[in-house]
Amino acid sequence: MPTVDDILEHIGEFHLFHKQTFFLLALLSGAFTPIYVGIVFLGFTPNHRCWSLGVAELSQRCGWSLAEELNYTVPGLGSAEEASFLSQCMQYEVDWNQSTVDCGDPLSSLAANRSHLPLSPCQHGWVYDTPGSSIVTEFNLVCAHSWMLDLFQSVVNVGFFIGAIGIGYLADRFGRKFCLLVTILINATSGVLMAVSPNYVWMLVFRFVQGLVSKAGWLIGYILITEFVGLGYRRTVGIFYQVAFTFGLLILAGVAYALPHWRWLQFAVTLPNFCFLLYFWCIPESPRWLISQNKNAKAMKIIKQIAKKNGKSVPASLQRLRADEDTGEKMNPSFLDLVRTPQIRKHTLILMYNWFTSSVLYQGLIMHMGLAGANIYLDFFYSALVEFPAAFIIILTIDWVGRRYPWAASNMVAGAACLASVFIPDDLQWLKVTVACLGRMGITMAYEMVCLVNAELYPTYIRNLGVLVCSSMCDIGGIITPFLVYRLTDIWLEFPLVVFAVVGLIAGGLVLLLPETKGKALPETIEDAENMQSTNKPMYKGQSWEQQRKERSPPPKIISSIHIAMEKIISSIHIAMEKTINPTSPLRLPGFTWQPLDSLEAKGSMAVPKLYENV
Repeated sequence: MPTVDDILEHIGEFHLFHKQTFFLLALLSGAFTPIYVGIVFLGFTPNHRCWSLGVAELSQRCGWSLAEELNYTVPGLGSAEEASFLSQCMQYEVDWNQSTVDCGDPLSSLAANRSHLPLSPCQHGWVYDTPGSSIVTEFNLVCAHSWMLDLFQSVVNVGFFIGAIGIGYLADRFGRKFCLLVTILINATSGVLMAVSPNYVWMLVFRFVQGLVSKAGWLIGYILITEFVGLGYRRTVGIFYQVAFTFGLLILAGVAYALPHWRWLQFAVTLPNFCFLLYFWCIPESPRWLISQNKNAKAMKIIKQIAKKNGKSVPASLQRLRADEDTGEKMNPSFLDLVRTPQIRKHTLILMYNWFTSSVLYQGLIMHMGLAGANIYLDFFYSALVEFPAAFIIILTIDWVGRRYPWAASNMVAGAACLASVFIPDDLQWLKVTVACLGRMGITMAYEMVCLVNAELYPTYIRNLGVLVCSSMCDIGGIITPFLVYRLTDIWLEFPLVVFAVVGLIAGGLVLLLPETKGKALPETIEDAENMQSTNKPMYKGQSWEQQRKERSPPPKIISSIHIAMEKIISSIHIAMEKTINPTSPLRLPGFTWQPLDSLEAKGSMAVPKLYENV
């Protein structure tokens, strides 16, 4: 019996129906942008100083200009180091209503030296130098309460983490379309409720709910479009689905510039989500999911609708469907399977670290730009533009050069750009922005590459589990990034960039330890995955990869040195994990038993498991 891919070869793998569906789901991808990186505008922190009724009345009585008021009443303005804290979070502890206060030099009438005047934290709020508003200015998330801004972004990433797992399961259980519509409705409703939140706590609750459903909805859209198209188009539509996210970045910058008040901005980026509920009539359920649920009649009905939309018809010989996967008894995946054998364990550790790195650098660079940029709207717009060439470079290189070297290079470029930015003086702002954009392009490539390669390194029965576990580190990175950026900038504005540089360069070196997957079939068994580094060489124009390598120049010595150093690090981790994880008694799974061989005698080396049927 034919599979869906067999039928798509006859009715069109990427024709009119697929293009229309891709366009609709791409809108969903772009709408996810404000939730993922909207903190740059929603949480913008302008220059601020303590507000005092006495100062305001004295300034009005004396007729001071703003510059005079700041010079006379705000501590720390004469020192760059003190200005970052004293001028924003401290005030002179004096009575400005005294009749002896002189308008010409008020502090001299209170003390011989202003440094002798006592200071105290702001008591009555702050004055913010901005014509608009943000959650920072409305809820006073500065000074002692600045950590609450970090929490605002971390909470949405906690929602990402929980929602991607929970709703991902529901999408497999109840269908893609149903879960997509539910996530759209909850996302839109919680976004509106966040815009009208009366206080910080309620805003945090609705932000968490948005995180719970928004990323899951984005992932369901990704799954839907890749399940609708033919095999030859899946990778391309997957990349361009992420490009739609970049379009969302550009639109967000324009909308934020036009609407500098955070509540109106939140309304503007949320209300369009209600239009996505019309997808109930525009997008059908995935035929592949219906077949996996033994609903072949419904699947064939949808396939015929797709064929009609494409101006095709389904041949009678192809109207009996079977699932794409073998329907026989399958092994149940376990988390231990991701670390049980040496090569898969190495893949898991490196992939988890790279997911973490991609999230930390991508979100971190955007947040840092919001703190250090001269014009956050233009800087945000320019840095988003460089994501377009990043996508096209990936498309051009992954089938020509391969996955490993472009992926490693993109991480290293991102790390090197972060490090270079530290040494560029502030008066060369154009160069600083250029280098930052280069780093943004590098980490964007790395982000899209890890999405692609993750699934190519695991055998079939643990592929979904491997992607789920490794990509969860992306959300863990998102949880800690706000605290990393906002707390380290309190110490030194460029400190986060130094951390990003180290993290990115290590990630690039680790990627070199992974096998090249270009031209290789997806591994079906654990043995296939274990042998990817040494066997299963891809063929290219009649030559194996080993033959091609002999004819080409060797890699630079620096790459070889990095490879050797990283291999030693990973090997030491292997030995430690083998001693911990290597089972010393049979591990029973539903239907099977994993029986280790000589586990007690083979300390430090992974026992070879044998599979026995449970009778």
